[in-house]
Amino acid sequence: MTADSSPEPSPTQDGDRILEGPVLKALAHPLRVQLLQVLSQYGPQTASSIGKRVGESSGATSYHLRQLARHGLVREITDRGSGRERWWERTRGALTINAPTKQDPAVREAVRQVSRTFERGRAELLAAFMANDLSAMPPEWAEAPVISTFNAHFTADQLEAFTRDMEAVLREKLESYRSDPKTPGARPVQLHFNAFPLIDTQEPT
Repeated sequence: MTADSSPEPSPTQDGDRILEGPVLKALAHPLRVQLLQVLSQYGPQTASSIGKRVGESSGATSYHLRQLARHGLVREITDRGSGRERWWERTRGALTINAPTKQDPAVREAVRQVSRTFERGRAELLAAFMANDLSAMPPEWAEAPVISTFNAHFTADQLEAFTRDMEAVLREKLESYRSDPKTPGARPVQLHFNAFPLIDTQEPT
């Protein structure tokens, strides 16, 4: 199972989705997963600003953002920007990909592609943080992160119950601690559970 969540506060879980065949096939493009991840991590972007982050032209990112919007994964912020500068945001709620045991081969391959791309993005963020000079960070940010690994033996039922319980706890705690992106001193943070500040190489948009 792969999960990804929006950075914006959401009082309910009404927007949570389990991704199925047609949406998975539409998402099975590395650039589309990248766009979704950037919007999740850094909040609203234009096609140009998100293009700078992923190294693509605004024409390419604009096309793929529209494809994501067709499936309800992103949406245009209609009251922001102008006709030449359209702003996009990730729709609220968590996205969950369940590994199918009985699906057609095209859907199974889409699950593999999307899951691999999500995981590669997470690994790159962690590697960027680990390579960063922590002494250059304010002390409170250098001391706050945690990189953790736990080992145990579970049955399949125990693993399913444990992950379900932990996800519920994380959702509850996340909402109580989450800051508005405009809060002074706030910066993007990602939890695996590792929890660390994202190393942003781009200027704020």
